Amino acid sequence: MGFTTQIFFFCFLPICLIVYYGIFAIERLGRFGLWMQKRRLRDVMLIMAGLGFYAWTCFDHILRLLIYMLMVYFFGQLIDQYSAAGLHIILENDHGESKKYSLRTFMTGLFVAALIFCLVYGKYWTQVVSAWNWIFHAEMPIYNISAPLAISFLTFSSVSYLVDVSRKEATTGSLLDCLLYLSFFPKIISGPTVLWKDFQVQIPNRRPELNPLADGFTRIMIGFVKKVLVADVLGACMIRIPETSIDIPTAWISAFLYMLQIYYDFSGYSDIAVGLAKLFGFEIKENFHFPYCATSVGEFWRRWHISLGAWFREYVYFPLGGSRGSLRKTLRNLGIVFLLTGLWHGNGWNYLIWGGINGAFVILERLLSGKRFYKKMPRWIKWAGTMGITFFCWEFFRFGRLSSVLQWCKIAVGLISYPNIDTWQYYFDKQIAAIAVVGLAGATLFGAKPVQAWYRRMVSTPIGYAVRQTALAVLFAISIMFMVSSGYSPFIYFQY
Repeated sequence: MGFTTQIFFFCFLPICLIVYYGIFAIERLGRFGLWMQKRRLRDVMLIMAGLGFYAWTCFDHILRLLIYMLMVYFFGQLIDQYSAAGLHIILENDHGESKKYSLRTFMTGLFVAALIFCLVYGKYWTQVVSAWNWIFHAEMPIYNISAPLAISFLTFSSVSYLVDVSRKEATTGSLLDCLLYLSFFPKIISGPTVLWKDFQVQIPNRRPELNPLADGFTRIMIGFVKKVLVADVLGACMIRIPETSIDIPTAWISAFLYMLQIYYDFSGYSDIAVGLAKLFGFEIKENFHFPYCATSVGEFWRRWHISLGAWFREYVYFPLGGSRGSLRKTLRNLGIVFLLTGLWHGNGWNYLIWGGINGAFVILERLLSGKRFYKKMPRWIKWAGTMGITFFCWEFFRFGRLSSVLQWCKIAVGLISYPNIDTWQYYFDKQIAAIAVVGLAGATLFGAKPVQAWYRRMVSTPIGYAVRQTALAVLFAISIMFMVSSGYSPFIYFQY
């Protein structure tokens, strides 16, 4: 089930809140409440809710999810034991040179490799076998494998669990802690990615408080408005537009609308996830910070899908050496991170090219960062260039095949034309134009520092706060009516 479905909003979430806060109320009552606290019934309830949420979305994979989570906990226990033992292992290379490794490090690498293999087998195995057969002229059979739902985000969480334990930045916790972390329903399907060391410290200390609860409901309302009133309306328009037989304006306008749609779709999902976590006492870090205000591709990635960037920085970029070595090694590490980012999103060439383009511009910016002309370049030129790159790169996401991206490029520049076709007036009406203008303002102007400063001053006053909450409540009510009257529109990032 998705966050913007009737079954979630009218049934699943109210039941979870009633049961969760009912248990919390009983825990305040004498010895029986203390008995309930010791058995952590609130955490058990959240685990059951996470499993139910997952099973409703994809019941066929629930058993695999349970086995996977138990396997991760078992791996963590082994790493913890080897860490305490302080044992080492000596490996020799082909030249007879030996190197000493702690058994903890060796086992961590082995277990992480096992998790990565599960990801590759479930998501990329068909492409791996096809590449193997092509390179070695083999005839290995290709099987259609159904990847477990949310295997990408589960892998990220599981690797964080094992590596944080190995680095002694967190403990393994109990089995309940591990299950709660991996199955927490606000993040299990499409993130945001939460590091184990950040999640574990919140488990024993959370208590329902009025301000976080109010903030949580506010974020949920914002997320609903973004998703239902902006992303879904634009998506309903986009789904009607074919890949061929369109004119040049339709090609450009549809690409612009997709740029807005994917932002409001994913940032709306993240807002809802952050808000839901607050309702149950957890703080999830922000996942978006007005990325379309960025003046460089590097800055864009510090503002877009922040949790993904934090994971790659923590568990890939820093272990490779980060920026501690020479410039050449730093650029190499950046290139590896972006290629892996593209590969993580999907198994097609379009995703790999998308990651390569972003990585290439981040590397170029790093090389130019010290140049005098680059420092003096006006910010609006840097912003325009960054948005142009982002605008083009999103087409690799929009189309599932590289051939479709190339065809869009040809139509957009007039290399392919269809006589007597004038389609833009058919697809884009006044409603779409209004939503696009509001969406563009929300993604750019509202992120400007003066506007942000004014907004903080406004909501800090009782009248300003009441005005914001009233406006949000009205828009939220409208989005609920849209949700009830329209069909289910899944979040774009569910496919990753």
